[in-house]
Amino acid sequence: MTDVPLAQPVHLEFPDNALLPSLYGEHDRNLARIEQALDVRIVSRGNQLVITGDPEAAAAARTALEALFQRLARGMTVEAGEVDAAVRLAREAASGGAPILWSEDLTIRTRKRPITPRSPTQASYVRALRSNSLVFGLGPAGTGKTYLAVACAVDRLIAGEVDRIILSRPAVEAGERLGFLPGDLREKVDPYLRPLYDALHDMLPGDQIAKRMASGEIEVAPLAFMRGRTLADAFVILDEAQNTTPGQMKMFLTRLGANARMAVTGDLSQIDLPTGTPSGLTDAIETLADVEGIGFVRFSDADVVRHPLVARIVRAYDARAGSAPLPVRRTGR
Repeated sequence: MTDVPLAQPVHLEFPDNALLPSLYGEHDRNLARIEQALDVRIVSRGNQLVITGDPEAAAAARTALEALFQRLARGMTVEAGEVDAAVRLAREAASGGAPILWSEDLTIRTRKRPITPRSPTQASYVRALRSNSLVFGLGPAGTGKTYLAVACAVDRLIAGEVDRIILSRPAVEAGERLGFLPGDLREKVDPYLRPLYDALHDMLPGDQIAKRMASGEIEVAPLAFMRGRTLADAFVILDEAQNTTPGQMKMFLTRLGANARMAVTGDLSQIDLPTGTPSGLTDAIETLADVEGIGFVRFSDADVVRHPLVARIVRAYDARAGSAPLPVRRTGR
């Protein structure tokens, strides 16, 4: 019987001991998270780490730890989400995919905290938002489509590159039938725009949001309010765009004014239009596919950055439906 040689352990040494508590995590929980994700063993000896396991997995662990250390060295934080992102990105790099992303300046700066991409597709999305006047972000829930778009909008507003942010959604279905709901207009539409408010509160202090909304620097409104306007010097985001009609989508896209940016986000597997009504998002993708200056970024379940269970839920539903990526399914009413 021939003995199979054991893989050589990977040794890693860090130059700044002051950053190690944040890198390792309380009770070494960050190291444990990497061990579990990559099926490796990590032993710490002061500022040195020894990583054992499958050679490719050990190399990915090293890449992830080096990226996290670089992040800390730039004054940024490391929490569970960043650890998971580093592992995901390191796996991509180890398999010959995209290089580790935190060596590139893709940081989005907001008043509360810096935000960085957590997957290669998120990185492509941030690049597209920075370089195109109009970007479509397409894919399942939890991939950061809307969140990153709002973050880029806040970054541009703080930097003075735009004068205002306009966030919009089709309210209550594409027909925006609000009349049967109790309360004034603000009370009627607020529940449908709440995810956009939540993203804003992650990036700006509450008093600043209130002040900027009162001054018109930030506007959150249903899609119907866009009709007849020219949106210049603004970063405009249309969320849940799969629930627009082709007419509504054309109306929205043609609002684009001078020095303005638009992000359109949606999930083509969650179309809630009445049966037989075409989706404006599907129509726009087909119509504008070859138009210069428009970016299309497609996310998958591999880009889900919420609880890990969300990615498994998305995969389970797609598998049951036997669907291709980004299927068009409608829930008839």
